[in-house]
Amino acid sequence: MAEKPSERELMLAGKPYNPYDKDLVDGRDRARDLVQEINRTTSKEEEKRQKLFKDLFGTSGEGVYITPPFYCDYGANIHIGDKSYMNFNCTILDCAKVTIGKECMFAPNVAIYTATHSIDPVERLESGTEFAKEIKIGDRVWIGGNAVILPGVTIGDCAVIGAGSVVTKDVAPWTVVAGNPAKFIKKIEKKE
Repeated sequence: MAEKPSERELMLAGKPYNPYDKDLVDGRDRARDLVQEINRTTSKEEEKRQKLFKDLFGTSGEGVYITPPFYCDYGANIHIGDKSYMNFNCTILDCAKVTIGKECMFAPNVAIYTATHSIDPVERLESGTEFAKEIKIGDRVWIGGNAVILPGVTIGDCAVIGAGSVVTKDVAPWTVVAGNPAKFIKKIEKKE
């Protein structure tokens, strides 16, 4: 008989899981401790802050720069490419894997949410479970201030997300989207 998957395995597989499982609570506590330490660093403690981010994230490329404050659930499920930048107050609920490509730019208050719940109120409240959907952000993506990226979204390379947008669906590479919900605005011309 197959062994029952752990709540962490269920979470990462996009299945309903119990967020109050001890292993998951411990993972969030570890992340919160590291995030508090990161957010207390001064502008003169860049080397210390970079080490803490490397400890927090699943993987972190070279030249990544994140301006505190920063917030996340686990950190270990975040994978960020070389030379990416996040401005003040970015939040990533990384209950599923979040992949951020290289040379991305996030304006202040960008929110990335992999966590979600049943839309059925009885199921949502009585089961106590939640589930998560992976988010993928390609290379050289620019996300404007106060944009929200919802569970399961993939954003293609070189896309631009307008400020204040709520991204509910995949975004094609080399396009600009904006609005709530985010809609196609225009194609970006590639320069040779």
